Amino acid sequence: MRFGILGSLRVGAGEATVTAGRDRIVLAMLLLRAGRVVPVEELIDAVWEERPPATARTQLQICVSRLRRRLATLGLSPETIVRDPVGYGIRIEPSDLDAEVFAREVDAGRAAIAAGQATGARRHYRAALALWRGPALSGIASRSVRRRAQALDEQRLAVLEECVDVELRLGQAADLIEELGEGVERNPLRERLRGQLMLALSSVGRQADALAVYRAGRRIYAEELGIEPGAALQELHQRVLAGDVTATEPERPRLVVPVRSLPRAISDFTGRQQTVARLVKEIAEDRARVHLIDGMAGSGKTTLAVHVATALADRFPDAQLFIDLHGHSEREPLTPAAAVATLLRQLGTPVERIPLDLDDRLAVWRTELANRRALVVLDNAAGTAQVMPLLPNGPDNLVLITSRRRLVGLDDGRPSSLPVLDPDEAVELLARVAGPDRVAAEPEAAAEVVRRCGHLPLAIRLAGARLAHRPSWRIAGLAERLTARSDALGELAAGERSVGQAFALSYAQVSPSAQRLFRLLGLHPGGRFDNAVAAALIELPLREAQDLLDELVDAHVVEEVEPGRYRLHDLLHEYARRLVDEPERSAERHRAVEGLLDHFVHVATSIARSVEPDASRRSLFRPTAPTRPDLLLASASQGRTWFDENRAALVALVRLAEAEGFPQQCWQLARATWWPNFDGGHLDELTETHTIALRAAESRGDDVAAAVTMNYLASAHFRLARFAEATRLMEAVADRHRRLGLRPARTRTLCNLAVAYAGADEYRRAEECVKTAMRLARPVDEPEVVAPDLLNNLSIALLSLGRYDEALRAARTHLLSAREHRNLRHVTNAFGHLGMIRHRMGDRGPARRLLRAALQQKRTSGNRFGEGEVLNEIGMMEREDGRPEHAAALHRAALTAMTDAGDRIGQCAARNLLARALLDQGDLPSALDLHRRVLEDATRLGLRYEQARALDGLARCLRGTDPRQARTYASRALTLFRQIESPDQRATEELIAGLG
Repeated sequence: MRFGILGSLRVGAGEATVTAGRDRIVLAMLLLRAGRVVPVEELIDAVWEERPPATARTQLQICVSRLRRRLATLGLSPETIVRDPVGYGIRIEPSDLDAEVFAREVDAGRAAIAAGQATGARRHYRAALALWRGPALSGIASRSVRRRAQALDEQRLAVLEECVDVELRLGQAADLIEELGEGVERNPLRERLRGQLMLALSSVGRQADALAVYRAGRRIYAEELGIEPGAALQELHQRVLAGDVTATEPERPRLVVPVRSLPRAISDFTGRQQTVARLVKEIAEDRARVHLIDGMAGSGKTTLAVHVATALADRFPDAQLFIDLHGHSEREPLTPAAAVATLLRQLGTPVERIPLDLDDRLAVWRTELANRRALVVLDNAAGTAQVMPLLPNGPDNLVLITSRRRLVGLDDGRPSSLPVLDPDEAVELLARVAGPDRVAAEPEAAAEVVRRCGHLPLAIRLAGARLAHRPSWRIAGLAERLTARSDALGELAAGERSVGQAFALSYAQVSPSAQRLFRLLGLHPGGRFDNAVAAALIELPLREAQDLLDELVDAHVVEEVEPGRYRLHDLLHEYARRLVDEPERSAERHRAVEGLLDHFVHVATSIARSVEPDASRRSLFRPTAPTRPDLLLASASQGRTWFDENRAALVALVRLAEAEGFPQQCWQLARATWWPNFDGGHLDELTETHTIALRAAESRGDDVAAAVTMNYLASAHFRLARFAEATRLMEAVADRHRRLGLRPARTRTLCNLAVAYAGADEYRRAEECVKTAMRLARPVDEPEVVAPDLLNNLSIALLSLGRYDEALRAARTHLLSAREHRNLRHVTNAFGHLGMIRHRMGDRGPARRLLRAALQQKRTSGNRFGEGEVLNEIGMMEREDGRPEHAAALHRAALTAMTDAGDRIGQCAARNLLARALLDQGDLPSALDLHRRVLEDATRLGLRYEQARALDGLARCLRGTDPRQARTYASRALTLFRQIESPDQRATEELIAGLG
C-alpha cells in the first residue's frame, strides 16, 4: 500500500513523508474521497476553514504542485493527482490505500459470517484491524478532515465489536480481555464493547470483575448521560449474577423492534420514476450514506424522498424514521436538540432516558443507531447547522435530507437538485389529480394549464385539485383564468395550501439584502440575466451582488441555468413582481427601474457603436455618463451575442420604460437595438420597440428623437414591403429636419427615402431624391455621406432603370469613395452593384469575379440580405449559361438568406428566379405553382416589379400549352414593366411577339 490514513498520514514506505501542513490537509482530503473529485471549495474550506484568503485558489494550486513533486520523489507518478473543472482528485488502485483494503477485508469477513465460516471471518476481521496504526489521520487538525476521520474511527470500533463476537464464539475469551479493557477505557460510553468485556470476564470465571465493569459503566451513564444502561446490558448483568453465561456464548444480540415512521407514499406520484430509480441505484452502489435532495418550493422533494425511502425500506429493516425539521414553514425550525428527541422517541426510547444536554442526547442517538440498519429522512432542513449534529455514525445507516437550500457545507452529502417536471410529466400529473378523461378531452388546454403552472408539481396539484372539486369547470376555463389574471398565483390555491404561501416561506429564509434583490429581480422582464443586471438593480458592487445571487441560488429562489446566467421560475417571477409592486415600495421600485434602464441603455449603445454601419452610427445619441460604469465594460465586451441573449428582454424593457415614465430611456433603448433587429430580420421586435419609442419621444416634445425613431421605424416597414408607410414616415422625417434646419440629417433622410422609393419601384423618384440630397450635402462637412451612401443608392436607381452606362459610372465612383474612406461595407456593396451592372451589360467574366468577391465579404460580415441579393444574381447567370440545376440551388440559398433577413421583396425575387430555373429543368408544375404564389404575395404587398416578373414567368410556363392565357399574362406583365420603366420590358415584348 502506497498511502495510509488509518493512523498518521503515510505516503510510500515512511511515516509523515509530506510535512507541510496545508499539503497534508489537501492530500488527506483527496485520500478520504479517493476515486472522486473533491471540489475546490471543499479543499479551501478544509485548509482555511472560516477565513480563506483572497489568494486561496492560487495557494491551493501551489499545494497541489508541491504534492505532485513530492510524489515524484517517492517514485509515484505526479499524475496521481488529477485536475478536473470542479476540483482535484487522486487516482489510485484500491490496493494502494489502507482504508480501501480495510473495507475489502471487512466485506470478506461479513460474507464469511453469512456463509457460517467463523474462522475465516476472524482472519479477515483481524487482517482489517491490523491495518490501523492509531486514530485515523491523527495529527491533522482540520475540522473537515477530523469529521471524516472520526467516521473511519467509528467503523473500526464497529468492526472490532463484530470481530470480538466471532472470537467469543470461537472460545477465545481469555485472549480478548486485555484488548477489550483498553477499548472500554478509551470508549466508556460504548455499551456493546462493555458487554463484550463482561462476557469475556465471566466466561473465564471472573464474574466479580464483570460485575465491576457493569457498575462502572452504570455510574458513567448516570453521571454523563443521565440514563440507565440499555436493556441488553442490563439483561447480561442479570445473567452474570445468575451465573448463566457459557464459555463460548457470545453476547446475545440486542433486541431491536423494527420502527416504521415513514409517511404514506402518495398514490398519484408521477414524473419522477427515473429520478427514484437513479437514486436507489446510486445508494445501492455507493458507500455514501448521506444523500441531499434540494429544489425550489413546490418541486416535490418530500414526495420524492418518501418514495426513495419506501423503495429502500427492505434494506433497512431495523428502522425507517422521518422527521419534518420545519426549515421552511410557518413554525420555527426545530433545534437539533428537539429533533433528536423526536427521533429517539420514534425509536422507542423512554422519555426518562433522553438527556437534557444536547451532546449527551446526541451520544444516545448515535448509540441507538450504531447497530441498526436504519434509514432516516430529515425533511425540510433549514441549513447545514441544523442537520449536521443529527447525522449518525453507524456503518449501516442511510440519511436522506431534503431542503430548499443547497447544503453546501455538508461535506459527506451527495447532492441531487430537483428540477421542475418536463411537459409530458406535468400533464400526466394533472391527469392523475383532475382525472385522465378530462385531460384527454382537452389536451391543448391541459398543456396550457401546466405551462402557466411553470411545470411546478405543487402548482399543478393545486390546479388539479381545483378542477377535481369543480367537475363543471372546463380545463380551458382554468387556462383562461390563469392567463387573464395579471397574478396567476391567486388561482393556484386550494384550501390552506397555495403556491404563494410556499414561496413566502422560502423568501422569509434569506437575508434582508437577498430579499430586496429578489423583489427587484421581479422588475426584470424575464428570461436570463447576469450579475451585472442584479448589481444595477440593487445598486451594489458586482461582488456583493454576486454574493446575494449565490444566496438566492442556494435557497432555490433563483436558478443558475449556466455559469453566470440566471433566471427566475415564471411563478417566482410573478411572486417577486407582487412584492415589488406593493405601494410602500414605490420609491424603491422607481429607483431600481431607473438603474436597470440606465444599464441597458449604455450597454446597448456601446455595442451598437461597434456593430452598426458608419452611416447609421452617426445618428446614435450620446447618452449621459452611466450611473454604473463599473458594469459597462464586462457586458459591452460580449458584443452582438449580448443582443441575441437579451432580445426579448430588450423589447419588454422598452415597454417598461414607457409604462414607468422614462420616455428618454424608452426611445434611446429602442434606437440602440435597431441594427441587430434589422440586420437579423427581427422586424416584429423592431416595429414594436420603435412604435412605443415614437410615442415616448412625442410625449416629451422631442422632435429630434421623434425624427430619429420614425427613420428607423420606416426601415422595418421597408423590409416588410410596406412601402406606403415607409415613404410616409421618411417624408415626414425629411420635412421635420427641414423645419428644424438640420441639413446633414435631412441629407441622410433623403438618402434613405430614395431607398424606400426604389423598393416601391419608383426609380425616377429615387433618382431625384438622391440628386436633391447631393445638392444639399457639403462634401467638406460630410464627405462620408456624399460619397458612399448617396452614390450607392444612385447606382441602384440607375441600374433598375436600365441606364447601365450611368449606373456603371456611379458604381465606380462609389467604389473609389468607399476605398478612400476605408469603408469595407460600401466596398462590398460597390463590388456587388458593379457585378450586377457588368452582368446586364454582357461582361460576364468581370461580373462573376466581382459578384464572387462581394459574396465572400457579405458572408464574412453576416449580411444575409446582401448575401441573398448576390446569390440571386449569380443564379441568373448560371441559368443563362445553361446550368439550371446550379441556378436552382443558388436561388434556394438566396431564399433562405432573405427569409433570415426578413426581407419580403428579396423572398419574392428569389422565388420568381427559382421558378425560372425549375422551368428550364422541365419541372413545369413546380414553376407554375411558385409563380402563382409569388403573384399573390407581390400583389398583396404592392410589389409591381415582382408582380410583373411572376406574370412574365407564368406566360413562359404556359406558352406551349395555352398560348392565349400566356399572352394575357405577358400583356399584364408588360404594362407593369412599362409603369416602372424596367428594362425587363424588352424581354417581355419579345415573348409576346413570339406568341403571335
